[in-house]
Amino acid sequence: MPSPSVRTHTLEITTRAINGWPMLCLNLLLLFSAPVGIVMTARQHGDPLHVLGFALLLLVALVLLSGHFTLQPNEARVLILFGRYKGTVRESGFHWANPFLARTRGGVALKGADTPKTAAQAFSSLSTKLSLRTRNFSSGTLKVNDKRGNPVEIAAVVVWRIEDTAQAVFDVDDCASYVQVQSESAIRSIASRYAYDNGEEHELTLRGGADEVAHALKEELQVRLATAGVVVEEARLTHLAYAPEIAPAMLRRQQAEAMIAARQIIVRNAVGMVHMALRELDDQHMVRLDEERRAAMVSNLLVVLCGTNEASPVINTGTLYA
Repeated sequence: MPSPSVRTHTLEITTRAINGWPMLCLNLLLLFSAPVGIVMTARQHGDPLHVLGFALLLLVALVLLSGHFTLQPNEARVLILFGRYKGTVRESGFHWANPFLARTRGGVALKGADTPKTAAQAFSSLSTKLSLRTRNFSSGTLKVNDKRGNPVEIAAVVVWRIEDTAQAVFDVDDCASYVQVQSESAIRSIASRYAYDNGEEHELTLRGGADEVAHALKEELQVRLATAGVVVEEARLTHLAYAPEIAPAMLRRQQAEAMIAARQIIVRNAVGMVHMALRELDDQHMVRLDEERRAAMVSNLLVVLCGTNEASPVINTGTLYA
């Protein structure tokens, strides 16, 4: 029975390529000297083997020309020779390497390319030349359930870059697609861990703990994308709202909770003001009130301070006990 295949993780090996300019001069010299040799040999009625030799030299020059490639800053090329990983070139400039090195890492993604644009994108995703620049991925608006089961709409932006080129090429099929799928999965996972707002005491919420949620999302993404050799530099929510079907009800609840909170503050401060007024009256010996009159004054002051409408004063022209 054949042993089952074991999945291995590939680590990047940094290598250097040959300077392309000396090789270009050599290749051009071979390219122009071979036809001249063929013509001169034919004119002199030379040995056909000499003609064949110059023809082979011309073929070799053409093959060697295909080994030239350029790299811009923050670009790298993975060198694959007959299926074996030979290293990664990260130095920018004009280089030459073995012309038999693979230009792409396969053609699986090209099967689903039914338009020229799609085919070009698929070919680019399979290329052995990789961009090491920082990229942004903005997820679409996702509908998920928060910790309490309320449907919410959420979206995020992920800033990432390729750190290990070997893992990005050999350990995942398509690095960019992998980042997209795993980012959306991580956003759903994070959204289900927290309530949208108004959690329990000292409970972190999606709305109230933006920085903490962003940090948790970044850590979740880094764990998921480490397999692809990707480093997550930043992850942050860009959209957060209740789903349309429950948004009106949640808005009314928020308004009610805000009104209750405001009333609590008003009543707390009003009680303090009444207490201060009664204490000042007692300290200044301005008037002495029995318990019944004191309760009436407290009631009147609370009505004035806590009422939503302006109070209409009643002027008493008689005595206090009339």
